[in-house]
Amino acid sequence: MTSGHAIEVQGLTKRYGEKVAVSDLSFTVRPGIVTGFLGPNGAGKSTTMRMMLGLDRPTSGDVRIDGTHYDRLKEPLKDIGALLDAKAMHGGRSAYHHLLCLAQSNGIPSSRVHEVLDTVGLTAVAKKKAKGFSLGMGQRLGIAGALLGDPRILMFDEPVNGLDPEGIHWIRNLMKSLAAQGRTVFVSSHLMSEMALTADHLVVIGQGRLLADTSMADFIRENSRSYVRLRSPQREQLLDVLHRENIAVLTKDDGALEVDGTGADRLGELAAAHRLVLHELSPQQASLEEAFMQLTAESVEYHAHTGPGGIGSPPPGGLPPQAPLAPGQAPPAPGQVPPAPVPSGIGGPGGPGGPGGPAWGQDWQHSSGRGR
Repeated sequence: MTSGHAIEVQGLTKRYGEKVAVSDLSFTVRPGIVTGFLGPNGAGKSTTMRMMLGLDRPTSGDVRIDGTHYDRLKEPLKDIGALLDAKAMHGGRSAYHHLLCLAQSNGIPSSRVHEVLDTVGLTAVAKKKAKGFSLGMGQRLGIAGALLGDPRILMFDEPVNGLDPEGIHWIRNLMKSLAAQGRTVFVSSHLMSEMALTADHLVVIGQGRLLADTSMADFIRENSRSYVRLRSPQREQLLDVLHRENIAVLTKDDGALEVDGTGADRLGELAAAHRLVLHELSPQQASLEEAFMQLTAESVEYHAHTGPGGIGSPPPGGLPPQAPLAPGQAPPAPGQVPPAPVPSGIGGPGGPGGPGGPAWGQDWQHSSGRGR
């Protein structure tokens, strides 16, 4: 393997009995960019990250951090900082003393503790015990621990978990700035919208196997449909022009046209050359989430289903039960929502004020007396 400020994974495999969590996984995380690590639940992301940090021993394969095995790093926090579990701290220690213990065990000056507490916005609660921290505060403390040794390589597992919008915006800019400094940044997240704004490169796994190792732009382009949407008041004339140019067109019910394989600039030039008015000429591309769902559809281990009578299902027969009609009450018109049934003792027939039931409030005194 070559050295450098990078993470190198080669032929990594991890078995738990008959279960294969990671299978022959190989990739390299390069410096200077944010690399996103994606995969469905149960894909093996956390297991892979634990093996990278020496917390789990691989069945076979090799992982090197900056050209060296993690367990051979003399002061690991100075080489790689990681946030895998924000709860992995002594709850009885204050935020300051938690970081101070990490600093002293890695030869880091105590002044650095104050610096990272300020960086993550926890200076005001530095003396408070970690067990009283919210999930978001715990995440910030975990990030402070990762930054403590000013490492060249950083790994984050779900870093925005529990953070408010301001915190999410902060961690996004932090990761981008770390990469801009030439550091290696490797981040796992299920929040696709945030990953799309943060990552430059993607490593995607499913069922422990590598599915993609490519740039963000290439990943979306290769795993989704890109097309140009057109709308024109001269729709038929535009269709004739496109057909004469042997351009395949998909017509939509709303009157729009969709064209694959021809750029918006070429389509605009054709319309202009034939003096056709366009109300819309817009390139369309799927989101990272849509591309991810397309690629990993066969690798999802846990599928949710809406079964008969389950949440989200209509009641048997497709309609809610109807309340009995009061004397003289007309049945609902077709398409009209029928009245809901009234529980016994509330109102309507058999309830207070209805035939066979006491008037509203009539039994309060008796009920009150029974309760004494």
